[in-house]
Amino acid sequence: MKRRILLSMAAVLAIVPLQLSFATDNGLQGFSQERLDRTAPVMRAEIEKGTMPGAVTLIARNGEIVHFEAHGFIDAAKAKPMTKDAVFRAFSMTKPFVSAAAMKLVEEGKMSLRDPISNWMPEFKQMTVYTEQTDDRGRTTRVAVPAKRQITVQDLLRHTSGFTYAGSAPFPELKEAYDKAEIESRNSDLSPEELIKRLSTIPLAYEPGTRWEYGVSTDVLGVLVERVSGKRLDHYLDEILFKPLNMKDTRFQATPEQLPKLADALGSDPQKADAWKWVRVEEDPGKRYRLGGAGTVTTAEDYFRFAQMMLNGGELDGVRILSPETVEFMTSDHIAGLQGAPTPTTGPGYGFGLGFGVRLQEGLSWVPGSTGDYMWAGAGGTSFTIDPKENIVGVFMAAAPSPRLHTRFLFKNLLYGALVD
Repeated sequence: MKRRILLSMAAVLAIVPLQLSFATDNGLQGFSQERLDRTAPVMRAEIEKGTMPGAVTLIARNGEIVHFEAHGFIDAAKAKPMTKDAVFRAFSMTKPFVSAAAMKLVEEGKMSLRDPISNWMPEFKQMTVYTEQTDDRGRTTRVAVPAKRQITVQDLLRHTSGFTYAGSAPFPELKEAYDKAEIESRNSDLSPEELIKRLSTIPLAYEPGTRWEYGVSTDVLGVLVERVSGKRLDHYLDEILFKPLNMKDTRFQATPEQLPKLADALGSDPQKADAWKWVRVEEDPGKRYRLGGAGTVTTAEDYFRFAQMMLNGGELDGVRILSPETVEFMTSDHIAGLQGAPTPTTGPGYGFGLGFGVRLQEGLSWVPGSTGDYMWAGAGGTSFTIDPKENIVGVFMAAAPSPRLHTRFLFKNLLYGALVD
């Protein structure tokens, strides 16, 4: 596999441990200060018109932070100013953490992408899948038939398992089954064992390996990581990722010290109540299965450290998490030729790797970027982008579930609009 060629500075950083720093006025790494200064008034305008209470924006290039600002307020009442160290519910920005942890286990030879997950979860050995049948009167019904093959580790990582979310289930009977079984643990504390037991009785939406379908795949992957590592997911991620990368404010439960800094959405946001109740980051994550797809809290700077590790080919400050080849593999498209795409999250023009949406070409997308840039976002209003061609990391943090598509693409327009060299 040919390794993705980065800028010359990135090649140096792969050898010399990176010391994160802030760019000086004369060292903006190809960004225009005048154009970076557009960010604050745009954020202020969004806050004033009620898009969100506040936000934190961070942009870095060649390992140097060139822009890091807090905007607006941290609380729904708009009484407490936003701070750079504000804590945000990460929601689906948890997925890349769990994907990296899974690939570390692959690197260690403890599992393989082609392994059936039934090796550790025998309940999934003989799954059924919904298929449409038409009778002699032309009436179409859905029936469950045996799946043609088993779900693999790769299927969980790239969302081709056939699992879905209740809210986006393609068939009404599937939504009903997910809701009845409480698969997403929104109203009760479902244990990892109970999650696997209940989910294994529900037919898959699609044949494994045939279609990208967003859903609870990464939650199941989190349980798999627990079984393969022998450790609880939150403890394992703390040990192999958060502590080594000095991500001091990233965890599965907000501490008492973090609660005053936990960013809140506007009370008028129609998605807030259900979303906040679902992740329940103020509660002990050990009471239910650890939400590998949605359960962490983090800060802009912490997520930057994770993203910079990925951009560096798996290393940060002399600490190696993954190999460069593994990072390249994770951030390559794994759904070419399959049905479905991550367009609702990424916009058009993206495929999907192992935990990340991956840009396939310069055009088609709703925002500027580079072929091979990769990103993901959270339902609470957060997003990030990593551009290996330009050696850029961008992190946007807001507590604003409903307008999240608007804000994530607005931030990317501001980021690339400020890049002049």
